[in-house]
Amino acid sequence: MEFNPPLQPATLIKRYKRFLADVTLPNGEEIIIHCANTGAMTGCATPGDTVWYSTSDNAKRKYPHSWELTQTASGHFICINTLRANQLVAEALAEKHIPELSEYSKIKPEMKYGTENSRIDFFLSHDGLPDCFIEVKSLTLLDNNHGFFPDAVTLRGQKHLRELSLIAKEGKRAILLFVALHTGIHVASVASHIDIQYATLLEEAVRSGVEVLCYQADITVQQMALSKQINFNSSK
Repeated sequence: MEFNPPLQPATLIKRYKRFLADVTLPNGEEIIIHCANTGAMTGCATPGDTVWYSTSDNAKRKYPHSWELTQTASGHFICINTLRANQLVAEALAEKHIPELSEYSKIKPEMKYGTENSRIDFFLSHDGLPDCFIEVKSLTLLDNNHGFFPDAVTLRGQKHLRELSLIAKEGKRAILLFVALHTGIHVASVASHIDIQYATLLEEAVRSGVEVLCYQADITVQQMALSKQINFNSSK
């Protein structure tokens, strides 16, 4: 996935109201950009870090600029636009770059399912194979050289685990696919110290037959793509 038009740099002043951030352009001008991330963004929004933003040509947008990447003082790149995780997975599925899922020929995004009014990120099907339900999660929290999910208590994430567990018990494939959107993350675990209920539900989901995959994203200011699979420890 290429960034087109090219991303532009700025320096982060602060993030606020969840969806907004103030940044300083190289010429000294201060502007407001949109932040497409409702999470805690721990370690991803340190004042003084370099922000890379995209610009929309939609004249109706109040804030035409969108925060895409953070470049930290240590040189890591973090994609903070959570929409990009699904785009990367869609691209990888279409190009058969996820070996565990390469046999499926039909891909349907955003399909309603479950008992709690949910939408699955991707539904895969193929004659002779069990239907496959994929929930995608962005992984950006790095702590002491280790990645963790979630970065805050997530009721929505807990709901998705319950839904996936029911799918697995029906004999279908249920997959929780983490996308590591932080170039410093090379191994990750469930963050039981942040959300113990999520960690408990994840263990139960795995026992029910839910598969857990974690893929790292290669990130530059020019492009992003899923690369290699990394280990994710789903035990508390």
